[in-house]
Amino acid sequence: MPVTPEPEAEVHQLDQAAREGGDGCIDILSPPPGTDPEDCLHVALHVHGAASVRRGGASTVLAPGDLLISATPHPAGLLQDSECRMLLFRVPCFYLGVRQSDVRRAGGLVARGTEGTGSLASQFLRTLAAQARAHRARPGNHLARSVSDIVAVLVAELLDREDPEHPTGAAELLSRIRAHIEENLADPDLSPESIARSQHISVRYLHKLFQQDGTTVGQWVRRRRLDACRRELERPSRRQASVSAVAHRWGFVSHSHFSRAFRDAFGVSPREWQAYATRTEGHNPAS
Repeated sequence: MPVTPEPEAEVHQLDQAAREGGDGCIDILSPPPGTDPEDCLHVALHVHGAASVRRGGASTVLAPGDLLISATPHPAGLLQDSECRMLLFRVPCFYLGVRQSDVRRAGGLVARGTEGTGSLASQFLRTLAAQARAHRARPGNHLARSVSDIVAVLVAELLDREDPEHPTGAAELLSRIRAHIEENLADPDLSPESIARSQHISVRYLHKLFQQDGTTVGQWVRRRRLDACRRELERPSRRQASVSAVAHRWGFVSHSHFSRAFRDAFGVSPREWQAYATRTEGHNPAS
């Protein structure tokens, strides 16, 4: 019968995993070709000791399992005592669909490890750290990609809460609009008119909501479709599918337009990304 480690032993094991990472960070995934290696977000998992984050004149005390997400490994306002131990993770913004500047502007983002997506992310990060220690290397590809997807959802939720631009009603409406877009990404007839009609608002107001968010409806839809294509092209089950078929499945009518948009967004062509995913499948993604 397996023996469950004592809390102090678990802290030591998790802390050791970070130390074995060389620079103290566990790389969840390596930057893909064509991206800036420094364009990463950092996630700190609090495992032991006392720590707090000071923002806007108020302090938030971190409990074991809580997560701190920032644009740097050591965000301003983080206070720790000598007994504090944190696991540090690093993930390229490429995989999160978020800009480093957005997190930098918001400051350190705190997610409770006992609530919602924060709880799920905290558990997965502990598992990932344990695997990194067991293999004396960066984590395996499948687990790493799952963790990055969960962190992406968590970061999006935290940034939405931090958004000072919209009153609550507008923020909730924008959230519903984005959910509608996600559900209908594969529909080639998805348009500002159909989106506005689904929410019983004018097209003009729809454009205003996205302009206040720093983008346009068309840019948002295109980026979400590109993200969907990127994920599909890297999945083993879809590895034999043609680039054109994947693009068409997610609402792109023109192959040449899709290829240009994909390269503009990710720095590589769809075929280059598919080849990269094939090479890294089953291997250390940061090797």
